[in-house]
Amino acid sequence: MLTTFNEEADRVAMHAVRSTLVAAQAAGTDLPVWRVPLPWPCSNDDYERRMSAVLARAFSEGVTHIAFGDLFLEEIRAYRVRQLAPTGIEPLFPLWCSPTDTSALARDMIDRGLKAILTCVDTTKLAADFAGRAYDRALLADLPPDVDPCGERGEFHTFCFDGPMFRAPIPVRVGAVIRRDGFCFADVMECSEQQVPRFARDDIAPDFF
Repeated sequence: MLTTFNEEADRVAMHAVRSTLVAAQAAGTDLPVWRVPLPWPCSNDDYERRMSAVLARAFSEGVTHIAFGDLFLEEIRAYRVRQLAPTGIEPLFPLWCSPTDTSALARDMIDRGLKAILTCVDTTKLAADFAGRAYDRALLADLPPDVDPCGERGEFHTFCFDGPMFRAPIPVRVGAVIRRDGFCFADVMECSEQQVPRFARDDIAPDFF
């Protein structure tokens, strides 16, 4: 699980997911986490320099391919292909499709048992109150027609806590919800089954960064 982290907040870059939750995902899927710490703020030069160091390590340890979750943005795919070209590592795009296919993909993921929470919403594209909501059929029905059902254009980001890839669900709850710099973030945290239901929502609380 190659993941970039805001090293100041110790959260996944843009998604604002706690590093402890990424560790829980890794434990539930038997995958190691390869952390890429990024400064905040982070320039593109800083990003590429730190990614290059991780890719060099990966190649030295025998990694031959990296799979990306990109769906249809050609410029993003071209960027990844270009950045990996000199590394000896080949990019894979197993979910690649057309913009008209993502609605079916979203429904298929949900129907197969994938459960997630919206952790970050771009409020220029989607209402702030979508932050903290479950990624389910009801949410898909409420999305404006110009918002991609998989958030491919950055409309929203999610944390996945259950699905066929996990040995067991990760019990989580939604805590603080804040707005910052045009985005709305929901703080998802792990909890025990004894504390609260697997998916529950707290009242809106102050800044969690």
